[in-house]
Amino acid sequence: MQQFDDATRTELEAAAFRRLLEHLDNHKDVQNIDLMILADFCRNCLSKWLVSAATERGETLDYEAAREYVYGMPYGEWKEKYQKPATPEQLAAFEARQAQKQAGSPKE
Repeated sequence: MQQFDDATRTELEAAAFRRLLEHLDNHKDVQNIDLMILADFCRNCLSKWLVSAATERGETLDYEAAREYVYGMPYGEWKEKYQKPATPEQLAAFEARQAQKQAGSPKE
């Protein structure tokens, strides 16, 4: 990526981000808790990162507006339509992941 100027690199990064959002939208069956267990981020994290990026640039972006952008609809609607209750196995895996993070050991 070093061969690209800043504007081109930013455009490529933005295109990849939009593709990630499209991919997540096409795979609504992938639950946020699964993303958190496996990758330590979820759709809400992406929303928070957008808000943070806007703030760093002196712009204002409301968290709910960012979530609507990431989810492709208001969060409450997405949650009602697609979010399933976490299973005991998911909750246990999530807790184990969080414990690993607090202990400072990387996930294998």
